[in-house]
Amino acid sequence: MASENDTSRSGSAAAATTNGENSPTPPRRKIALITGITGQDGSYLTEFLLGKGYDVHGLIRRSSNFNTQRINHIYIDPHNSQKARMKLHYADLSDASSLRRWLDTILPDEVYNLAAQSHVAVSFEIPDYTADVVATGALRLLEAVRSHISATGRSHIRYYQAGSSEMFGSTPPPQSESTPFHPRSPYAASKCAAHWYTVNYREAYDLFACNGILFNHESPRRGENFVTRKITRAVGRIKVGLQSKLFLGNLQASRDWGFAGDYVEAMWLMLQQEKPDDYVVATEESHTVEEFLEVAFGYVGLKWRDHVVIDKRYFRPTEVDNLKGDSSKARQELGWKPKVGFELLVKMMVDEDVELAKREKVLVDAGFMDAQQQL
Repeated sequence: MASENDTSRSGSAAAATTNGENSPTPPRRKIALITGITGQDGSYLTEFLLGKGYDVHGLIRRSSNFNTQRINHIYIDPHNSQKARMKLHYADLSDASSLRRWLDTILPDEVYNLAAQSHVAVSFEIPDYTADVVATGALRLLEAVRSHISATGRSHIRYYQAGSSEMFGSTPPPQSESTPFHPRSPYAASKCAAHWYTVNYREAYDLFACNGILFNHESPRRGENFVTRKITRAVGRIKVGLQSKLFLGNLQASRDWGFAGDYVEAMWLMLQQEKPDDYVVATEESHTVEEFLEVAFGYVGLKWRDHVVIDKRYFRPTEVDNLKGDSSKARQELGWKPKVGFELLVKMMVDEDVELAKREKVLVDAGFMDAQQQL
C-alpha cells in the first residue's frame, strides 16, 4: 500500500517534469492508524480525522459477519484510490506480528489505540480474554511502535491510549488525573495496566504517548448492550408497540455522561501538544441511571415506572457507585470543552432509536421479522 502510494506520487512528479511544469508537490497528508475503528469512538474519530485532511487506516478483526455498519457511510472502495482516504486491514491486538507489519507498511504519524473488550459486565464473564486484549494488547502495540521507531528512526510518531473512568472505581468523586485508581472489574484493572504501560513507555523510551481517561461517552452508535443504548432502544420499541418491558439492574449508579463525538476531538488535541501527558475528559456532571430513564421515557410521553423491571442478574459482583470527572486540565491545556449536554444527548439517542423502531415495525407488520418482544 505504501509502495503503491509512493509510485503514484513519483509518477506524478515525473509527469510534471516531462511536461515542463513546475507545479509544487502537494503536501503529504498526515496518516493515522486506529485500532477499534469499527466501534463507536473509532467511527467518530475517523470522521473527525478525515475532516482534518488525514488519511486513516483502521485495523479490524476477521469475522464471519461484517461489523462495519458504523463506518459504512464513509467507506469508499480502495480501487478508487483518489477518494478512498480510509482503508481497513485485518489485524488483532492478540497478534503482535500483525501490529508491527501494518506499522511498517502504513507508516503512520499518529496511532490511536481504541480497541478493547469494553463491556464491564462481560469482563467478569471473560476475564482472561479481557486482560489479554485490553492490557497485554496495549503492551503489544506499544512495543510494536517502539520497535518500529527503533528500526526506522521515525521518532515523530505519536500514540494515544484510550483509558476509562472505570479505572477510578470506588475512589470518591470528583476524579482527576491525580486521583488514585481503585478498579472494580477485570475491564477496569486491565485498563489500569494499559495506562501504566503507556506511562512506562513514555518515560523509558521517550515515546510521545498520551493516556486519555475518558468518562462515559454515548451516542446513537453506542452498542445495544450498554445501559444507555439499551434504554433508548427500548423507549423506541415500547413507543411503537414492539416491546412492553425493560429489564435493568442498579438504577442508582451515577455516571458522568457525554457525547462521543465531542470526546474524539480531545483525543486528537492530546497528540497536537508539545509534550505528551495524561488527561481526564468529562462533562463534570453526574446523573443516575434513574435520571436517564426519566429524560428518555419522558421525552416521548411515557412513564418509565410502567415498563422497567429490576433484574438482579444485571447487578455487578462489585459495583461502581459514582463517577464524576474533573476535566479542568483538559479544558485549560487543550482548550477542550463538551458541546452536547446530558438532556440533549439523551434526546438525540431517543430520536434515532424511535426512527429505528418505526422501520423495524414496518418489517414486523409485513411479516418479515419477529418482534421478539421481551414480554
